[in-house]
Amino acid sequence: EAAAGSDCKVSKIYGVAGMIRLLAGSYVLVITSRKDAGSYGASTVYHANSMKFLCCNEAIKHLTSEEKRDEAYFMSLLRIAETTCGLYYSYDRDLTLNLQRASKLAAGRVHKPLWKQADPRFVWNRNLLEELIETKLDEFITPLIQGSFQTEQFTLKDRLVRITLFSRRCNRRLGTRMWRRGANLEGATANFVETEQLVEYEGLTSSFIQVRGSIPLLWEQIVDLSYKPRPSIIEHEEMTKVVERHFHDLSQRYGDTMVIDLTDKAVQQRQMTVCPTFFLLQQGDEGNLSNAFAAEMQNFPDIRYVHFDFHHICGGGNFDNLQVLYDEIEEAIQKQGYFLMNSKGEILLDQSGVVRSNCIDCLDRTNVTQSFLARKSLDSQLQRMGALSSAESISQSDIINDKFKKLWVEHGDELSLEYAGSYALKGDLVRYGRQTLPGLIKDGMSALSRYYLNNFHDGVRQDALDLISGYYTVSKSSSSPFQIIGFESAPKVSSCGVGNHSWWDHCHNFHS
Repeated sequence: EAAAGSDCKVSKIYGVAGMIRLLAGSYVLVITSRKDAGSYGASTVYHANSMKFLCCNEAIKHLTSEEKRDEAYFMSLLRIAETTCGLYYSYDRDLTLNLQRASKLAAGRVHKPLWKQADPRFVWNRNLLEELIETKLDEFITPLIQGSFQTEQFTLKDRLVRITLFSRRCNRRLGTRMWRRGANLEGATANFVETEQLVEYEGLTSSFIQVRGSIPLLWEQIVDLSYKPRPSIIEHEEMTKVVERHFHDLSQRYGDTMVIDLTDKAVQQRQMTVCPTFFLLQQGDEGNLSNAFAAEMQNFPDIRYVHFDFHHICGGGNFDNLQVLYDEIEEAIQKQGYFLMNSKGEILLDQSGVVRSNCIDCLDRTNVTQSFLARKSLDSQLQRMGALSSAESISQSDIINDKFKKLWVEHGDELSLEYAGSYALKGDLVRYGRQTLPGLIKDGMSALSRYYLNNFHDGVRQDALDLISGYYTVSKSSSSPFQIIGFESAPKVSSCGVGNHSWWDHCHNFHS
């Protein structure tokens, strides 16, 4: 609202999410609206509904016409970044650490500023916070976590049970579906997400962790207007080292790792159920990538690698066939276990390892599979807590089972919107255990949406993410109106999609 007797406009904000410097100076990112998403422990978790970059000075008036044009383009990237979905935060609790990790740290850490407590991998705005950190504005800093946060509750034996599903997206290889694939040389993978399923019952709290991430090889998929561009493996002498770095990091953080690869093996072509004359899936190409992954995993005998051809075994939407996979890995899953603590904070059980699932996108097949494993773990947790007998399962209650499925459907949709820009496919398999006609239609619309976004929008969205992530900074130079400084091996000059005008084209003086 406008202040009395002044042209100044006063607006309410709910947090400061960072700063970035462009040609005209600094812009501050603020949270302009929020909603209560639930609670994590005793702390309220908020969803950032909207954000805005605000100019901190009027230096743009003194820019040349060319600099103003350049500034306008970079501002257009910031406007895209403002629309980022799936961002969560808390004012008084670090949300980046899962319950098991947090419980092992010194109690005194909670007295530090939130950004000092946080795992930097899961702070979406980590790069944007640097200037605020340097100027010691700790009380203004709001770490944001991108992912998914949902809660449901129900009663068992007249006692309340609460389930929280919390996913944290890693920022080390942040990006959109076709523009961030595979791993970088440090072993960080695209679409890496840690998912924690928390259960609270009668003073007991349990946590079950799973992770997903792109196949940790050096590979890419160049957008070319086809529905499914052919994945291409990048030949590099460091390939095995990249895989080693990835799994070393996982073992350091989670313990023993078991890999579930859900990609297709068969070399064949299938047509999609929806619009078969338009969409043709190259299953053989996917199989080549899967075979290369399996070959690399032979170099690591201590890591169990399980291939499960989801499309072949669960063909026709038969979700129950995932029991075949579970029968194969049940002993290992039970050995890894889950984390359990009582109301006094005493640790009763530890989770000693993690299942790492992947398909090609690590969205649809992965979400269906993770939900299946999570339901098996939930039964075990509730049995251990005394809420269920050893012979009982949540699937025996339609109300509880439907709430559980709703959690995972919404979770899958949110992660898919962040990476692919559309709702998840195969949601019917989670919700109903089978494919339905409305679900097929919805999947067809989501597939069309992905195709459009991948080809005509995601290149510029990737540029925006690269800018705020610090892969490139903007500064004036003597040779050109600005200079882009790379922090990582430069991506391809074709980082804009077909029909996009990427800033790679805009900044024609930049040489990687």
